[in-house]
Parts: sequence; structure tokens; C-alpha cells
Amino acid sequence: MAKFNYQARGQGGKTVNGQMDATDEAEVRVKLRAKNLNPVKVAIVGGSQATKLANTNKKVKSRELQIFTRQFSTLVNAGIPIVDALKILGEGRRNPVLQEAAIKVRQSIEGGRRLGESMAQFPGIFDRLYVNMVRAGEEAGILDGILDRLAIYLEKSQKIKNQVRGAMVYPSAIVFVAGAVVTVILVFVIPKFQELYSSAGKTLPALTQMVVNLSQFMIHKWYILIGGLGGGGYLLYAYLQSAEGKEEFDKILIAFPVVGDLIQKSCMARMSRTLATLLGSGVGVIDALEIASRTAGNHVIEEALLRSKESVTAGKPLAAPLAREPIIPEMVTQMISIGEKSGTMDVMFGKIADFYEDDVETAVKAMTSMIEPLLMVVLGGAIAFLVLAMYLPIFDMASLSGH
Repeated sequence: MAKFNYQARGQGGKTVNGQMDATDEAEVRVKLRAKNLNPVKVAIVGGSQATKLANTNKKVKSRELQIFTRQFSTLVNAGIPIVDALKILGEGRRNPVLQEAAIKVRQSIEGGRRLGESMAQFPGIFDRLYVNMVRAGEEAGILDGILDRLAIYLEKSQKIKNQVRGAMVYPSAIVFVAGAVVTVILVFVIPKFQELYSSAGKTLPALTQMVVNLSQFMIHKWYILIGGLGGGGYLLYAYLQSAEGKEEFDKILIAFPVVGDLIQKSCMARMSRTLATLLGSGVGVIDALEIASRTAGNHVIEEALLRSKESVTAGKPLAAPLAREPIIPEMVTQMISIGEKSGTMDVMFGKIADFYEDDVETAVKAMTSMIEPLLMVVLGGAIAFLVLAMYLPIFDMASLSGH
């Protein structure tokens, strides 16, 4: 057990500071939420312990953990003892952090600890969902099946993440190209037109003068623009890293047109897949809701799940409190209600996850096909505006010469 300092927000937004004994940061957060406190900061007390935590809290890419889990599952399902399987996984070419974790987990098991307890020493790699499922598998004697479930879960979660990220790559690329094209026009093309009009001695139309002023600003005072963008970007990044900033950003993001719908669907898919995997592995509903809330991917859905967990703790069925949450679709609550009545909640959550995973794929394709022409119109409009502004004086001169 280690000591942790914490800062949390109570009801009414009141800040509470204190100290708590726990095995890891995750346990502190669970205990705080059980007291109706929303954790803001949690830090371990003591230099040597902090160093130890830093060494065990290193993270790896989800893709690497996915491959590790699939290989671990394959080895255990082939009848290879866990210690030997971990020895194999600790050898060869692999992420050094994951390789070191496999070696230390094996040494911990050889020292008398169980697999789940040994993996819990590396919270940066094996999160609470991973550890709790392994523990459930050990208790029920179905570790081989649990590792297979974990591998499938990680593979499906990675697929959802890749689909959402892929939907953002193309629009981001077009915006970057548009910005580069407009910058080139303002810095290199507009000054040539300005020299031509200056030599003619004509007064420029207001629209043309505005574009010329913008061009001169970018050429002669570019450092102000870069400094403003850099400073603003840093302040925004710092704010989004804070607990309050993350909450506000998640609320804005999920309410945003088009993108918000995609975020909601991907969060529903992840939440449902997590609950299906945990409940199917023998983890209790309350613990499953706690873990699912932390892996939902959005603060709005996390809070909805935590409020529902409190109702379930009080003895109410899960579908009732979820039905009161605007962010949870009616179809989801109806299927959960059927699952509760028939005793097949894990199966129902699996069906919900399948539905939303397919829906996310369809939504990504629809959003990409819609954003592509929209961005083209915006890019074309920006360039057309600049061209019109610079050719207005030529049109004026042509009309005067005609008279």
C-alpha cells in the first residue's frame, strides 16, 4: 500500500484535499467516487515510491498491447504454462517497456503471486479492465478464454479508434493545403499586383485594400501572427490537459454537429464492448460500470455511467437510470432492459456493440463523403475571394477606359 495525495470536487463544486492509502491511483479514484467526490489530481507521496511508480506507469501503444495479448492468448490456449508463455513474450524483438513488464510479471508469478496481481503492478500497460478480467479468469479457471476475449476486445477497440482517426485525416490534410495555398498567394502573388496598381496611381477598392493590408501584415509582421497562433495553441493545449478543460471540451465535442454524432456512436460502441467483455468474464455489474466509465472516451458518457452505477448500488435495475440520461439512445436502454429480464446482459451489450461498430464505419464513410466537397467549396471560395479582390481595380480601369 502507498499513500496518495488527492484533490477532488464535491457536490456544489467545493474543492476537497486529502490523503489516502491505496495500492494504485485507480483505487484512489474509485474510493473518491464512492464518496461522491470527483477526482481532479492524484499523486503518490514519497520520492522513492514516486520513482517506482514512474517505472511501472510507462505506457505502450494500444496496437502493441493488442499484439501482445493475442500472442499471450494463443500460447496459453495451446497449453503452454503461463510462466513459459511470459518467458517467450519477454524475448525477441518487442517494445522494451512491454518486454520488461513480461519479464517482471513472470518473476512475480515465480515469487508466489498470481497473474492478475502481478500485472496490476504495471497500471500504465495493464489497466483496470485488463487486470480485473485476468483476475476473473483466474478465479473461474477460464484464463485461456478470458485472454481470448481480451484480445478480441482490444482488436475491436483499435479498429474503432482507427476509423475515427481516419475520418479526421483527410479533412485535416485539405485544411493544411488550403492554408498553404492562401499563404503563398498572400505572400508572393498579392505584392506583384500591389506594385502594378501603385505604379498606375489609382485608388484601390476597399476589398482590394483589405487584402493588400493583410498581405503586408503577413510579410512584415509575420512574427506577431506566428507568436499569436503559437501562444494561443499552447494555452488551449494547457487548458485541455486540465480536468476542467477536458470536461468542457468533451461536452462541446459531443454536441457538435456531425462530429458529435460520430463521437457518440464510437463511445457507445466502446462502452458496450467493454461491458459485454467484463460481464461475460464474470466481473460484477458495479465494478464493470466503474471500469466502463473510465474507458468510455468522453466525460459526458462517463458521468452518465457513474450516476447509473450509484442507482445500481442502491438496488435499482441498470436500464432505469440510463433511460434518464439524454446521451444514451433509447434503443440501448431497451436492449439492456431485455437483457436484465432474461439474464443475458453480456449478450445484449455484445449486440449493442456490434450494431454501433457497424454504425461507426457507415458514419465515417458518410462524413468523409460529405466533408470532402464541403472543404473543396470553402477552399475554392477563399481563393476566388482573393482573385476577385485583386482583379477589381482592373475591372474598374477597363470600365473607365470604355467611357
